[in-house]
Amino acid sequence: MNDYERIEKAMDYMVAHAAAQPKLEAVAAHVHLSAFHFQRLFCRYVGISPKRFLQALTLERGKQLMASSSSLLDIAHTLGLSGGSRLYDHFVQLDAVTPGEHKRQGQGVEIAYGVHATLLGSLFVAVTPRGICRMGFVDATSADELLARLGKEWPLSTLHHDPDATRFAVEALFNRSGDASATLSLHVTGTNFQIAVWRALLTIPEGQLASYSHIAQALGTPKSSRAVGNAVGANPIALWIPCHRVIQQSGALGGYRWGPTKKQMVQAWELATVNNESLSPMATS
Repeated sequence: MNDYERIEKAMDYMVAHAAAQPKLEAVAAHVHLSAFHFQRLFCRYVGISPKRFLQALTLERGKQLMASSSSLLDIAHTLGLSGGSRLYDHFVQLDAVTPGEHKRQGQGVEIAYGVHATLLGSLFVAVTPRGICRMGFVDATSADELLARLGKEWPLSTLHHDPDATRFAVEALFNRSGDASATLSLHVTGTNFQIAVWRALLTIPEGQLASYSHIAQALGTPKSSRAVGNAVGANPIALWIPCHRVIQQSGALGGYRWGPTKKQMVQAWELATVNNESLSPMATS
């Protein structure tokens, strides 16, 4: 078991036992480390202590984050703009696939893809010349499924395995030492409503949360919370389009394409990014 796997396994354990707020020794034993060595490893890779991570998993914490976000979140103001937003210390530009591109079904487009190990789990990344088109958490078998789905979405494109070409998408998330003025582009396929929802997600501040009804109201369609939830669930780019920041109005977690455990892990990890300019390096695989 490498360090990334230990961190992911420890996070899984803490999420599963969050209500009991397990002791440091219990979590450390779960990943076969002493409490001392586990504390150091967790702080080094995640940027916060295991205790703080556990505190971030409580329902009350979710309610506090959502309440404080209400004064910060002004989604509607930005929706008529270009779709750009600051995210993870980068300027993120979301561009929709044009009707012409959709009609050509990816003909002449080369798509590079790769799988990269991170402290949150392995990430499948695919990029076109215009930007990141797919990013999602995978395991040993689901990477092939995601690749097949990508091929159906871009049936006439050329897919080639090139982790060197996709590594930037993950490095930019976990390493904050790069050029923060550079634009990171997302190249996505979706309906007009889905695109509007995904652009709205880009405006939720890091470390904050919003409800599905928040998003619906900001879009000017207050009765569309269910449709917003469907669009959030269809998000093709994990993390960069932060669907993990959307929860239920009650403070309950809500759904997540990659499971509730992963959603809580990502939310708690972001607490570290709020107060730390630099996080751990990603794996090179």
